[in-house]
Amino acid sequence: MSEPSFRAKFACSEGCDFRASLTEVVYRCPTCGGLLEVRHDLSALRSRAASEWRSLFDSRFGAARLPLASGVWGKREWVYPDLEDGDIVSLGEGRQPLLPLPRLAAELGLASVDLKQCGISATGSFKDLGMTVLVSAVARMRRLGRRVRAVACASTGDTSAALSAYCAAAGIPSVVFLPRGKVSLAQLVQPISNGALVLSLETDFDGCMRIVQEVTRDPSIYLANSMNSLRLEGQKIVAVELCQQLGWEAPDWVIVPGGNLGNAGALGMGFELMLSLGLIDRRPRIAVAQAEKANPLVRAFRSGFADLSAVQAQPTLATAIQIGSPVSMRRAARTLRSFDGVVEEAAEQDLSDAAARADLEGAFTCPQTGVALAALSKLARAGTIARGSRVVVVSTAHGLKFYGFKEGYHRGTLAEVDGRWRNPPVEVRATAQAVEEALDRRLG
Repeated sequence: MSEPSFRAKFACSEGCDFRASLTEVVYRCPTCGGLLEVRHDLSALRSRAASEWRSLFDSRFGAARLPLASGVWGKREWVYPDLEDGDIVSLGEGRQPLLPLPRLAAELGLASVDLKQCGISATGSFKDLGMTVLVSAVARMRRLGRRVRAVACASTGDTSAALSAYCAAAGIPSVVFLPRGKVSLAQLVQPISNGALVLSLETDFDGCMRIVQEVTRDPSIYLANSMNSLRLEGQKIVAVELCQQLGWEAPDWVIVPGGNLGNAGALGMGFELMLSLGLIDRRPRIAVAQAEKANPLVRAFRSGFADLSAVQAQPTLATAIQIGSPVSMRRAARTLRSFDGVVEEAAEQDLSDAAARADLEGAFTCPQTGVALAALSKLARAGTIARGSRVVVVSTAHGLKFYGFKEGYHRGTLAEVDGRWRNPPVEVRATAQAVEEALDRRLG
């Protein structure tokens, strides 16, 4: 069990004096309606020196057994400090590699480009990092006697996979609301396989999100979307972990795909906590990348964040971020102001080519990561990201979850896309001579 002197509570992210226990079923401030955040006792955390925190976390990074083998629970004092081991629901999330892309860095004149591969996880996306915290909190609530019949989420695919897997591990019922026909088959199969009640609704993600918020007014149905700040506690560990992997130094830039926009705020929380405790000495700049066809934060950024209006999201290959009314837009705007951040967008052609280009260095990127990589190229070529910068791109899901996107790119069947890096299979006769001719054509 973690040291009892470390504590955390829900608090209003807009500055009200509202506080609540992490076992309370509450998602917004009852005074102002703002989203909540998990607020840690910084004075207690500062009782341990920065060098001691680094040493502790480094010693746990190689742990062989759960829960410390989890990249999230190996930093448990910064996540949910008084949670008992028996309540932790972990599938070994975190400790995800940084994949260097040296050829891309050289093309863009950058010192380094690293891909933080959050899709290398139990369900293939970064959502596992937050879901382990949320479902563990529910496990604690149920042990303490709180009536939670099920945990529910609206999803573009990845959230439903993570929720259903962690609830299956904990023996807790899960309910997922999916927009019919707007998630990949791989994403649809995951919650079905894990025993969730899958409700396929004739609407988009924003419609699903409205309905799940109505349904979870019943406190026995617990809300698992990122407006629940417990999710962000796990997701902020992406920032901590990538700095740890860089020798406890912050990169110059971090680029992250933006959908419901909880990730932008979570990254900011992680960097701010490290800065306040002395583990890093400066903030990186943050860029949020959106698809042109679902770009409310892009439009808000162009207005200086004076207008945070929703948009009607249009169909995009980046289906997981096809969100026109993100619940965490205000939080993302605050983070970008604090981190001298920017917002960039990517067209369908550009996101598809950027994903394929990264794959040529050993990645297997999803279309959302393609959006972030396309934004990287635009920002570097425009000089916003200066030459010689060190950049980390957050890859939010594994490309295997979007095999239709991959196949369509290389077969040339994606709408609005003429793939620069297409590499379709070459059909040849079953003779050595035909094979040798094919080799000569490719290799010279």
